[in-house]
Amino acid sequence: MLKAIEEKVYRGERLTQEDALTLVKCNDLLFLGRLARWIKRQKTGKYVYFNVNRHINLTNVCVSKCKFCAFGRDKDAKGAYVMSMEDVLKRVYESIPDNITELHIVSALHPTLPFEYYYDVIKTLHKTFPHLHLQAFTAVEIDYFAQISGKTIREVLSLLKEAGLGSLPGGGAEVFSSRIRQDLCPKKASGERWLEVMKTAHELGFKTNATMLYGHVETWEERIDHLLKLRELQDRTGGFQSFIPLPFHPENTELAHLKRTTAVEDLKVITISRLILDNFAHIKAFWIMLGISLAQLSLEFGVDDLDGTVVEEKITHAAGAKTAQGITKEELLARIKEMGYIPVERDTLYNVIKVYEEDK
Repeated sequence: MLKAIEEKVYRGERLTQEDALTLVKCNDLLFLGRLARWIKRQKTGKYVYFNVNRHINLTNVCVSKCKFCAFGRDKDAKGAYVMSMEDVLKRVYESIPDNITELHIVSALHPTLPFEYYYDVIKTLHKTFPHLHLQAFTAVEIDYFAQISGKTIREVLSLLKEAGLGSLPGGGAEVFSSRIRQDLCPKKASGERWLEVMKTAHELGFKTNATMLYGHVETWEERIDHLLKLRELQDRTGGFQSFIPLPFHPENTELAHLKRTTAVEDLKVITISRLILDNFAHIKAFWIMLGISLAQLSLEFGVDDLDGTVVEEKITHAAGAKTAQGITKEELLARIKEMGYIPVERDTLYNVIKVYEEDK
């Protein structure tokens, strides 16, 4: 069976759900890695992408109460915060010397902040820093904005686009399974709603990313179903740029009794994602969650993007991440070159800014 799947991969044929579940049972990680690496080479050659970006989390006050989250707070809880416009601008001005090209903005679902707050953040940032690409607000946040404003998803996205929003990140997808969402995040947008937001965004011309949060209470079957739904939407819209598998960090969450996924499981998720998502150009390793060394190793298992410099990440670190909150461009370059790949600095939309050839 594995031989037949291998032949399908080399012929460029689409793998089925049955093929995916067969690969799940395969314990030959090097075999899986070889297949995923072959597909990566067909799509992006020896290039490995990264960008110079800054993360901004506007607030951690949230009504969602997801069991897997260590970031969200009640409004009056210790450590709860909301950034003012002055706070946001200060963070960006601090990062200008680093030659950032992207602001990556995600938050929580605040109970009283109006949609106008988020709209004004985008409008002000775009006016003040017109050269920076604004990748902001997960599909879950967009759905929440529609709820609190009484507007449709399309109206919310259209207004944000007019204000200067450039693209959407892929967060909030978690696992699409209704069983999982009812158990872990019943107050959050459903998997179907997440897909609807992304479909609408793509129709409006936005490029977006997609994610999957794995390693909590989901099954492999639910993981595969998640990937197939992403592949189906991508067939229809072509709007997804990259897929980012996110390993769950249990510390300080209601699921703290669970063990963190192993490196072997992380690499298996990455390889199978690359093999199933044949219509996604890029598979990204979010080094903040994987750890920089495993992210570096993942380049041999189908990954072609190491995300970016980040600068200040709060959400995963609230759940016990031991990685740094940011990384220098120089270290990203070194990590990529160590693996024999060619680093490519990109903007958010994968336009090439600079190719760092091997001899330079």
